[in-house]
Amino acid sequence: MADFGSRDSVKTPRALLTLGVVTSLVGTPAPANADDVDSEWGDRSAQVHAETSGRAVFKFPKVEGVKEVFVYSYAPACASETDSPVVSTCAALNSRCSAEPGGQMVVWERQDTRKKGAPWERLEQACLYPGKPPERPGDVVIAVTEKQLRELPIKGPKLGSQPGRHTLKGAETNIYAEPSDQSFSITIVGKKVAIRVTPSEYRWSYGDGTSLVTAVPGGPLPESRWGEKTVTSHVYAATGDVNVGLTTVFTGEFSVDGGPYQAIAGNAPVPSMPKALSVWRSEVKLYADDCTANPAGQGCS
Repeated sequence: MADFGSRDSVKTPRALLTLGVVTSLVGTPAPANADDVDSEWGDRSAQVHAETSGRAVFKFPKVEGVKEVFVYSYAPACASETDSPVVSTCAALNSRCSAEPGGQMVVWERQDTRKKGAPWERLEQACLYPGKPPERPGDVVIAVTEKQLRELPIKGPKLGSQPGRHTLKGAETNIYAEPSDQSFSITIVGKKVAIRVTPSEYRWSYGDGTSLVTAVPGGPLPESRWGEKTVTSHVYAATGDVNVGLTTVFTGEFSVDGGPYQAIAGNAPVPSMPKALSVWRSEVKLYADDCTANPAGQGCS
């Protein structure tokens, strides 16, 4: 059997499929092998995978985001080698495939590999042309991959700190993130896929060699509570300049053509812009002067 390539979908009247004079409408394809496919028809996009019950079984090239759950096969929609009315019928059917020389009308079938012993399902008729890669017939199972999730332009949350750019050695410095849910849209084999991502984990690096992992981003405190310990706060043991880092781990869900959302396997770690802090030391001194009576006294100005 020749391996044909690209197709133009053709709507054929159902009556044509039941004509008694047609020798074979969904015949079993002749056994084929990869060498035959390459040598006779050149570029191949559907590879011969195996022989199952005399049927040439094909798998299409992997497409990122398409879950490979089907194997495919095709047979001529009409075939005859005799000089009879069948020849005219077949010629008329194949004449619908005139976009390229050598076009032939075929019928695609597929089998669901997730179900043991699943029957072959008849799909649409299509035109195939020698040397042209065929389009995958029927619908597909979309499953957004971790690779696709990580390729999205996800933004890491902004970092905040209290009391601010300058903090004190030995005191609680409240460091927090300001995350947001984000949405994206991509296309997989012509289908619109909506993706939404949500922060699920925060990996903190405080710039002094210590780190922390939390499930929450923390948050700002009212000024009256600065210095209190929080889930994400940190106490610096030495003075100096540090860069606080954060990597936020996002998980995602996807929806195909407005359908229900499904979880994406895997996650996407996204770094935030570092936040620079200066750690100062504080000193406490006692003075005996009464600043009300002596405003110019030591420690009063």
